[in-house]
Amino acid sequence: MNFVLAAGGTGGHMVPAHALAAELKSRGHGVLLITDERGARFPGLFKDVPVHILPAGRIGGGPLGWLRTARAVMRGRGEAKRIYKEHTPDAVIGFGGYAAFPALLAASAMNIPTILHEQNAVAGRTNRLLAGDAAALATAYDQVERYRPSYKAKIVLVGNPVREIVSRLGELPYPPFDEIAPLKILVTGGSQGASIFADVVPEGLGKLQPWLRRRLQVVQQCRPDDIDAVRDRYARLGIPAELMTYIEDLPEKLGDAHLVIARAGASTVAELTAAGRPAILVPYPAATDDHQTANAREMTAAGGARTIQQSGFTPDVLARQIEAMAADPVALSNAASRALSVGRPHAARDLADLVERVGGGLAPIAIGPALTPRVTSDGPVEALPA
Repeated sequence: MNFVLAAGGTGGHMVPAHALAAELKSRGHGVLLITDERGARFPGLFKDVPVHILPAGRIGGGPLGWLRTARAVMRGRGEAKRIYKEHTPDAVIGFGGYAAFPALLAASAMNIPTILHEQNAVAGRTNRLLAGDAAALATAYDQVERYRPSYKAKIVLVGNPVREIVSRLGELPYPPFDEIAPLKILVTGGSQGASIFADVVPEGLGKLQPWLRRRLQVVQQCRPDDIDAVRDRYARLGIPAELMTYIEDLPEKLGDAHLVIARAGASTVAELTAAGRPAILVPYPAATDDHQTANAREMTAAGGARTIQQSGFTPDVLARQIEAMAADPVALSNAASRALSVGRPHAARDLADLVERVGGGLAPIAIGPALTPRVTSDGPVEALPA
């Protein structure tokens, strides 16, 4: 079969789309990507997949901005229809973001079935707008807010696809950690880093009890504007730290880490739970609909993470939370197991199974041993046994 993947240009949309593309190609299917200029430039993804860049626009800017957006969307819709006449997709899979909007509109206009994958625990605007026409709604969490109860029959829990190299980490033992081993901490704020981590994390690690502080080994992602100041802080504190603006070998760094300090983006949480790594999560407060706080709930409730809202993320609070997690090596290992317990490392496989069903004209159903999500009367999704 032939499939078109439509994704916005952020890592949260592009990484799961890339993982699905790899799975579909391994099954012998044709795959084509529609995205925006940001997505086409995303490093390390879709190297062997044809890529089309469509105009999409962004909502905002008052009446004139809306008019420009409408024109861009209609132009992108027309271009997508021309692509479909040549590519003849069996289904179009959207991963959210404005860049996916015209591609999905074109598919609906041509009666091509669409599948929407929602990476977050709160459905995004593009997916909410297009959910009514979709043949299936694939979710990453067993509770997803903002979908209408009337959509419950076509919601399927599959998880959030991660790269195969990350999913394999969960099959390996947790890195050895005892009373004398180094405590390896990975700090990542997403593809652009996070200034709040540059301000808080070095000072927080410096406030750890001496017996723990002298065992630290830190890898931290920083914004280019912050990296020199962060390097000076770690040098002053005598804490060995490897700093970089972009972590190209993130799966390797994640595999080495005992504890991760990160935002609660959808891909970050999916990778942490697939790999089985305990974390301190600091949701980005400006995220639309506060979806990062919702993303963190499942992992935190399972005991695999501790969530600290940014307003309360101070060096003292961070130090106390790290001490609570790392004071007992057994407790830290248990937190890793709890993180792994809510991971869905086979999300790419299960999503591909769903895509094949819809592309083949079959109704969406629960895949494998996963839970079948159902929508409650007030909108969120709850999980029932499949």
